[in-house]
Amino acid sequence: MGDKKIILLHIEDDSVDKMVVERVLKKMDIVSNVHHASNGEEALNKLKGTNGEEKISPLPHVILLDINMPKMNGLEFLKELRNDPELKHISVYMVTTSSDDSDVAGAYEYNVAGYILKPVDIAHFEGTFKLITDFWRLCEFPKI
Repeated sequence: MGDKKIILLHIEDDSVDKMVVERVLKKMDIVSNVHHASNGEEALNKLKGTNGEEKISPLPHVILLDINMPKMNGLEFLKELRNDPELKHISVYMVTTSSDDSDVAGAYEYNVAGYILKPVDIAHFEGTFKLITDFWRLCEFPKI
């Protein structure tokens, strides 16, 4: 991707899924920084710099978000994110095991950029991220 790299926040409570995503992103060399949170509440605290969390700065360009998490699930997080004027612009991709119609509809109601079902094998995930990366190349993300 040259000098156009993404700052990313990955919100995931499963350590294996977290590792798969990290491996793919590292191999593809498309991100400059990957920040992690294990639930929506922790993620919001990191985005806002509240509750003792250091604020992510600069803010991420993209969030990869699971739905089923403790404390604050993905849809609850999306609602909070989209209601915050400083955060609502961030692109969000769901990466989740839930194929439930109400979860899919709920995610798109909050303007997610995509919905990726787990479990994904590394080859499938790489293919999906290749498509997303092609889109990111067209976006006006700042140079890192």
